[in-house]
Amino acid sequence: MRSTSPDGHAADTDGLREKRHAENFPVALRVLPRRLRSDLQAVYAVARTIDDLGDEAEGDRSALLKAFGDELSAAFDGADPTDPVIRGLVPAMRAGRVELEPFRRLVEANLQDQHVTRYATYEDLRAYCRLSADPVGRIVLRLFDVHDAHAEELSDRVCTALQLLEHWQDVAEDHGNGRIYLPQEDLAAFRVTEDELGAARASRRLRELMRFEIDRAAALLGSGAGLVGLLSGWGRLAVSGFVAGGLATVDALRETNGDVLATQAKPGKAGVLAWLVWLQVGEPRTGRRSG
Repeated sequence: MRSTSPDGHAADTDGLREKRHAENFPVALRVLPRRLRSDLQAVYAVARTIDDLGDEAEGDRSALLKAFGDELSAAFDGADPTDPVIRGLVPAMRAGRVELEPFRRLVEANLQDQHVTRYATYEDLRAYCRLSADPVGRIVLRLFDVHDAHAEELSDRVCTALQLLEHWQDVAEDHGNGRIYLPQEDLAAFRVTEDELGAARASRRLRELMRFEIDRAAALLGSGAGLVGLLSGWGRLAVSGFVAGGLATVDALRETNGDVLATQAKPGKAGVLAWLVWLQVGEPRTGRRSG
């Protein structure tokens, strides 16, 4: 089922809506103006499609990713895309509200996923997140007409933290798909074997490792949360939603006490809303519950 928004954005399918609503954070808050909501939903649709091509598509995933990337590039050059997801981004493209480069990096990250399934060090994992996560924040800042190096740096921290938290939610699922995002150096330091990641419950050593990783991601999120204070208006509210989702995810992960195998750590809407309100009225840093 497909719908088209009144302002020209196309193709919000049932599947994309379902995935958007399942995210840890609100992709496009309902209170935002229609154009901004449509832009954010269109960006999400493209980013989600790129991820799905890399994770779920049948056939040659690298070839599919390259073909999608080529059509996306052609659309930025003025061609009329046939893919409905790319067509949905056309209004933002034509108005100059989005740029091609961050989307290219998302495609590159998913191409990397096709042959890289382990990361030796935390810094290697951070480098991957610079391709897979940070570009999304840069896109969002442009939608709100933010061009500031410090804001971009803080956005990168927030986006990498959000990506890490998602990895720590999905340890079992990723292991089942042959991927391990926990750095090899950390597995060795906590004496955790890869086989332990496929168990029904986390071992004591794995729980210790996960508490360490969750705390490190929370600290990174906290170091970037000051981005909220740099913004105003709709941009501040939208970015607060992303940060609030991350803070609520930290809370959910901490409630597992490190056993992310036996318990699905998922933030509730009430938790996200509580953090969203706090970010609007309090100092935007992770000092009260998830810092």
